[in-house]
Amino acid sequence: MAAELDAAAGALLTVWEAARERTTSRISGAQLRAVMVVEQQDGINLRRLATGLDMLLSSASRLCDRLVAAGLLEREPGRFDRREISLHLTPEARRLLAELRDDRRQQLAAILADMTPAGRQALLDGMREFDEAARRREVRSVEPVGPWSPEAAAAQRSLGVPPEWPGDQSVARTA
Repeated sequence: MAAELDAAAGALLTVWEAARERTTSRISGAQLRAVMVVEQQDGINLRRLATGLDMLLSSASRLCDRLVAAGLLEREPGRFDRREISLHLTPEARRLLAELRDDRRQQLAAILADMTPAGRQALLDGMREFDEAARRREVRSVEPVGPWSPEAAAAQRSLGVPPEWPGDQSVARTA
């Protein structure tokens, strides 16, 4: 089943990659991933970004330097700790992501139009279930890094502070 899915997903991945190349030709794949993580977690700090991208802190810092120079990312002092830098997307980065999604959706719509209504619905149902399974798997695979309680996480969220428990963070998603 995994091999068949891998083969069948080729067309979907081709649509994704072609849209990325057309829309984001001026930034690398790693830079695009960083922009998407910052979009999902506005105000994220550099350490969490590095963790989310699975890269060294120094590499993430250089990546952010390039994104700031490209006008896609802004750094500003944190709201709770002025020594901590929070990362935010610029309007240009938001426009870039919107173009990417629009391009991709246009290509997907053209392909979906060639499918039967039952096939489209089956694909959507299967993709939703796949997404849910992937999210559950991601949460289970991440162990807490320190003391954690649901009450502490709720209190942090109410203050607008990202939770300290990595399992509470959303699964990284593509644009």
